[in-house]
Amino acid sequence: WETCWFKVELSIPPAWAGREVHFVWESDGEGLVWRDAQPVQGLTKEGEKTSYILTRSLKESEPHSLTLYVELACNGLFGAGKGSMIAPPDPDRRVTLSKAELVVFNRDVYELLVDLEILLDMAQLLGEENQRSFQALYTANHMVNVCDVTDPSTFPAARGLAAAIFSQRNGESQHTVHAMGHCHIDSAWLWPYEETIRKCARSWVTVVHLMEHNPELIFACSQLGLIPVLWQAQQFEWVRSCYPGLYARIRDFVAKGQFIPVGGTWVEMDGNLPSGESMVRQFLQGQRFFQEQFGRICSEFWLPDTFGYSAQLPQLMRGCGIQRFLTQKLSWNLVNSFPHHTFFWEGIDGSQVLTHFPPGDSYGMHGRVEEVLKTVKNNKDKGRVNHSAFLFGFGDGGGGPTQKMLDRMKRMSDTDGLPRVQISTPDQLFSVLEKESSQLCTWVGELFLELHNGTYTTQAQIKKGNRECERILHDVEVLSTLAVAQDRAFQYPASQLQQLWRLLLLNQFHDVLPGSCIQLVVEDALQYYREIRRDGARLQEEAVKSLCRDLLQPKGWSTPSTLVLNTLSWERTEVISRPGPDGAETLALVTVPSMGYALVQEPFVPPQPVAVRKQEDGSITMENGVIAVCLDSMGHLTSLQLLDSGRSSVPDGCYANQFALFDDVPLYWDAWDVMDYHLETRKPVTTLLKPLEITLAGGLRGSVRFSLQVGKSSTLTQEIILDAACPYLRFLTQVEWKEAHKFLKVEFPVQVRSTNATYEIQFGHLQRPTHWNTSWDWARFEVWAHKWLDLSEHGFGVALLNDCKYGASAHRNVLSLSL
Repeated sequence: WETCWFKVELSIPPAWAGREVHFVWESDGEGLVWRDAQPVQGLTKEGEKTSYILTRSLKESEPHSLTLYVELACNGLFGAGKGSMIAPPDPDRRVTLSKAELVVFNRDVYELLVDLEILLDMAQLLGEENQRSFQALYTANHMVNVCDVTDPSTFPAARGLAAAIFSQRNGESQHTVHAMGHCHIDSAWLWPYEETIRKCARSWVTVVHLMEHNPELIFACSQLGLIPVLWQAQQFEWVRSCYPGLYARIRDFVAKGQFIPVGGTWVEMDGNLPSGESMVRQFLQGQRFFQEQFGRICSEFWLPDTFGYSAQLPQLMRGCGIQRFLTQKLSWNLVNSFPHHTFFWEGIDGSQVLTHFPPGDSYGMHGRVEEVLKTVKNNKDKGRVNHSAFLFGFGDGGGGPTQKMLDRMKRMSDTDGLPRVQISTPDQLFSVLEKESSQLCTWVGELFLELHNGTYTTQAQIKKGNRECERILHDVEVLSTLAVAQDRAFQYPASQLQQLWRLLLLNQFHDVLPGSCIQLVVEDALQYYREIRRDGARLQEEAVKSLCRDLLQPKGWSTPSTLVLNTLSWERTEVISRPGPDGAETLALVTVPSMGYALVQEPFVPPQPVAVRKQEDGSITMENGVIAVCLDSMGHLTSLQLLDSGRSSVPDGCYANQFALFDDVPLYWDAWDVMDYHLETRKPVTTLLKPLEITLAGGLRGSVRFSLQVGKSSTLTQEIILDAACPYLRFLTQVEWKEAHKFLKVEFPVQVRSTNATYEIQFGHLQRPTHWNTSWDWARFEVWAHKWLDLSEHGFGVALLNDCKYGASAHRNVLSLSL
């Protein structure tokens, strides 16, 4: 990830007067040309950008001698993987400069070659049944005959033959392709956050340079990913801070309507795992930034490269002023082909947004004939709409559009036999789709990606950090709001909270929170979580001191008291742990009102204490008057009864709290995927290290503990806790994980029959089938949930809750949590 600098001193020969002169640079590392202390051109061989145009026609008045600087990075467009793109970075990687030259560029020859490329593609791809393919073929043949490569005076005649073909126009019914420049840059993926800042500069300065010479170019700006086209506020903030000159040029082109912000969120976040509040903050921070910096908010939500889309998103979009949505990721489905490219997407509350998937199934087109033909042929809503998006430019690692892409599409703008190709804006595309929307279909519920199911579980520490930091920021805001409502002198920590939220939102980028990033990014993310925890705890303490100042003063009571706060919106009765007079932890049962507090002094005796009993066979029972459980020596839950119902939740002969290990060897995307065939490799964890033993004998709390060996070298220790008056059983699980290509789950078979299980999502819940009747059902063999999943029938049900996990499944009567 290091960079080195080259000082390049150039002297252009006077004999090149009137010629187009380029500085050519070829390297296996990404480069950035600087001139007069400003970045002017990105250089990336993988992105087909290997030259910087010094002059398009050398004049005597222009400087013939000049100095450039080239910043060369020791990584390519897709990072620095050793052996393959998604392999860990090579610590011994070297960068090679293979060419640095001053050359004359023959524009006439270039134009001839682009003409021939388009004609030959038409001849090959339009098919023998299409007379236009033969017209293109014979025209190309005629051009070769007319053109004498040693005599430039023959070039215009050859080009005139091509122009005659390109100028033959389409009929009015021809499909219109709306082409938009795009440069998807992943904020972190196969490279760290810091490298992304440089990638933004390389990509965006190249786009600005193109715009200066192609005033028709429209660029939809987004974030880092796999291909170009989204606006991510975080990346603009980076460029604003690190490259102010470039940022000023970008703002000029935003004002001209060429550089267009799309997306509306702080980063291109994961579409499944962030909480509802986090998603709202993504839109809030993103839209606020665009309004402040560019005088407008985004009307389109642009999220082309995340791993599925929550059914809550349409409602959140509508609430944030967005009624249009673009993505293409569902084209990656491994099992079912999604049935639409343009449709209305309806969320769980009935909110609808007009949704478009570019039918070319990519956000990194190159402007080729093959791609525009695929865009029409592949469109699954022919007859309903006659317009579609075509996003062109190198992406994921940045890069963006090239001059050749634009020149190809100029020849296809309105050529008989090809779709009509027009440079367009997102607003122009969606406006015409809205006019044609009367016959569009509606898709209700989540847009589930049938791939990358492993991202719900990969990198457990990142998942834990995200959930905990979401909870911390919620609590700080609740307590600070109450404090300022009580005492106007209290300073609400708005700026500190915004900084912490932006750190959390950054880590929700669609390759960070899912865990599909290199280890260096994981280390950065975990450091950001530590900062949020530390600063959040400080802000929380300040709010509590202000809010409860009088309550915290010593009152001279004979019994020490403990202040207990409830930041949730319902009354809670729970057993808490608090320091006793001798410093040891003591327990207390306390009831705290919603968004309120309670002072705990005398220990409160529950109406029915927890009873813990060891049986002769080594099993242990626990009961608290609400539920009764039985556990065997392996820690299996053999019985779970809701006493009022008299009904057992665990089927006879089955074990709940059963740990199971699976092989995890996906087809390619190692950190992303778990394939359906992993289910065929299930091995129950059966090696006992320490049998079940009682750790707390009852009263306010009963608990037991056991340890297992998992796989070859991992260990698992679990404490199972039942508190007084509590309607649920708690499992505190610690795993020392040392396995490779293994997948650990815990299973709970329950005595409930239902064809659907219910899963918590952002601000709501979603039902998914528990059967595999169709390919759409079994493709969801591993799904995501937030804090709970539930299997219920009329009058009875069982829920499985978690505090930092997301991967889950419910097949038939077995609830499973992926650890």
